[in-house]
Amino acid sequence: MLDVRRMQVLRAVVTSGSVTAAARELGYSPSAVSQQMAALEKEAGIALLERTGRGVRPTEAGRVLTEHAAGIDRHVAEAETALADLRAGRTGRVSLGYFATAGATLVAPALAALRRDRPEVRVDLKLVDPDDPLQEVKQGRADLALVVRSPDRPPVDGIRFVHLRDDSYRAVLPTGHRLATKRLLDLADLATEPWVGSEWPGPCLDVILDACGSAGFRPDFVVESEDYATAQGFVAAGLGVSLVPELGLGSRHPAVVVRKVRNPQPVRGIYAAVRESSPPRPALRGLLDALRTAATAERQS
Repeated sequence: MLDVRRMQVLRAVVTSGSVTAAARELGYSPSAVSQQMAALEKEAGIALLERTGRGVRPTEAGRVLTEHAAGIDRHVAEAETALADLRAGRTGRVSLGYFATAGATLVAPALAALRRDRPEVRVDLKLVDPDDPLQEVKQGRADLALVVRSPDRPPVDGIRFVHLRDDSYRAVLPTGHRLATKRLLDLADLATEPWVGSEWPGPCLDVILDACGSAGFRPDFVVESEDYATAQGFVAAGLGVSLVPELGLGSRHPAVVVRKVRNPQPVRGIYAAVRESSPPRPALRGLLDALRTAATAERQS
């Protein structure tokens, strides 16, 4: 097998025109260069250099190996550049699992900012079930997932949670509702109302039920919906009232009013979940930073 280092020495000899010049360029002694050339010729099984006065020139075999040595140099340089780009976060590939209401308000602006700053970083998106997205992260199918989580939930082995923002729920009422004239509602004001469910069983619904329980009642759900837009449609038709998080109110139905609630105010926490064992990756860190920035900007808007 040919020794790559000796091929680089051969290239130095050929490009400089002599063993002495190559030794000076490489910082070796002339005898060390001559020994390297003798060893390489033995590996190649053919003469690589021929003398021309005080210098040397490559044989046909020497020219072939010199060309390949130059190619190796280019590949090594390209590899070093690629690694430097990865270390600096200029390139890389990150997979992100997200739930629907976080898409337009958090994921989209975060990806736009990341693309401006790091256009060579690729982010693979996957819409996941917000109730149990952690399996995607634990099993390595996603590098990061957006999750809804209460701060008092116990830790999860192998997962690090990064808080992005709190998402407060708002009361959604038909425009002609008796409470529509109030600017701020106590959650107990809705205790006797028929309710339109906006959440499926899981952490988001738990936030609503826990808040209503603290206010002394359990909602009477008369109709369920699959998404926040549908829930608003049911409310607009007069079927009941609902609670919808701020992130779910991006497209507001014209026949509803939205009011803040208190005592207590239901709030869901939105976190980024990352594997604790994941090695440091600048591209992943860049995506997390972009998500934090997007969450901060959305809160302030």
